[in-house]
Amino acid sequence: MAMFQGNMPQLMAAYNQWQNQQVYAAAASLTDEQRKADRGAFFGSVQRTLDHILWGDLMWLSRFTGEELVTTPSSEALYVQFEQLRAAREALDARLIDWAAGLTEAWLNEPVTWTSKLYGFTQTIPRWVQVQHLFNHQTHHRGQVGTLLKQYGVDVGITDIPLLSMLNE
Repeated sequence: MAMFQGNMPQLMAAYNQWQNQQVYAAAASLTDEQRKADRGAFFGSVQRTLDHILWGDLMWLSRFTGEELVTTPSSEALYVQFEQLRAAREALDARLIDWAAGLTEAWLNEPVTWTSKLYGFTQTIPRWVQVQHLFNHQTHHRGQVGTLLKQYGVDVGITDIPLLSMLNE
């Protein structure tokens, strides 16, 4: 497996923050009923999917830092009020940016053995694979939220990573 590029976590943390800002602004244009309506998505609603993304980020970050950041099972919502969820998301995005800035190539390339509770297997992989999964998981589920929002006629806007640097100039 190729060596992980050390700046990728920083890029993805910035991209994550940018996209969450857009998605949450778009979701804020809906009513609370619309955000919480079951639309047949994997997690049902816009709100529940956004909550799951936050839950997943907390779970992965806790694995990386050794802190217990979430004890709620994935089947239960962390936040039922949108504004509380949005505030928690903003705080976590800032934390992910700080965390990613402190990662070293040695830490990223260090092999780690872990067991997936979801799939029940154990594997040894470099940490960068898990870090990339954290960000890939966010993108995957934000795409689902984008589809749900589009069903309401709401567009989340630009989502292309290369445009992130242009927007920050």
